[in-house]
Amino acid sequence: MQLSVREASELLNLSESSIYRLIKKKEIPAYQVNKSHLVNRVELLEWAIANNIKVSPKVLHSLSQPLLHLPTIVEALRIGGIHYNIPGKEKKEILREIVNRIPQSVSPDLNPETIFSALIARERLGSTGIGNGIALPHVRNPIVLDVEQPLIVLCFLSSPIDFGAIDGKPVDTFFMLISTTVRVHLHLLAKLSFLLQSPDVQKQLRKRDDSNTLLAAMEKMEKTLAGSGSERPGNN
Repeated sequence: MQLSVREASELLNLSESSIYRLIKKKEIPAYQVNKSHLVNRVELLEWAIANNIKVSPKVLHSLSQPLLHLPTIVEALRIGGIHYNIPGKEKKEILREIVNRIPQSVSPDLNPETIFSALIARERLGSTGIGNGIALPHVRNPIVLDVEQPLIVLCFLSSPIDFGAIDGKPVDTFFMLISTTVRVHLHLLAKLSFLLQSPDVQKQLRKRDDSNTLLAAMEKMEKTLAGSGSERPGNN
C-alpha cells in the first residue's frame, strides 16, 4: 500500500511541494525508489493522526471494496468494550492494564504479553498520544495477530498521565486498536481520526458518559460520515 507524492498530497489536502518539504525534513517517512519517493499508507495515516492533520475522506473511499464489509467503530467497540477508572501512573503500567481488558472470548490463544510488547515497541517509535487527552495505542503489524474480528478497547483512566502526547497535555482516554489485516487497520484508524475531531464526540468523551450513550453518539457520527458519500465502494 505505497502512495506516490501526488496521492499523499491528495489524502492530506497538502500541496506536493509541502509533501516534498516534509519528506526532506524527515517528518513524513518515505522511501526512494528509482528517483521517486513512495509513502507507506499506514505510516502516513499514523503521522497525520499524531500531528492532528485532517485526512481527506478519500482515504475511506480508496479502502472500500464491493461486497467487502469493513467494520464500524461501534462494532469494534462493542467487541472490545468500554472500561472506566483504569488505574496506573506511568505508560507501561497503563498499557498493561489496557491489554488486560481484552475480552478472552476474542481469541483464547491470544497472548497478552505479545500484544503488550508490540504496543511498547510502537510507542518507542513515537507517542500515540494525539492530543486533547486522547491516545490511540495500536500495534504496527496487525496482520500477525491471531484474532478473528477487529476490536477497539476504550479505557478511561482514573487519573491522567504524561504520555508524551503531541500537545504536551496529559492523557486520560485510550482507544486501543487491534485489527485483523492492514486494510482494516487503516480503515479503523481513518474513521477514528474523523470521529475524534467531532466536537460532539469530544464532548461525550470528556463527560465520560455511560457506554450506551457514548456508543450512540459514535454511531450517529459514523452515519453522518457515511452519508457524506466518503464511504461509497470504489476501485482500489
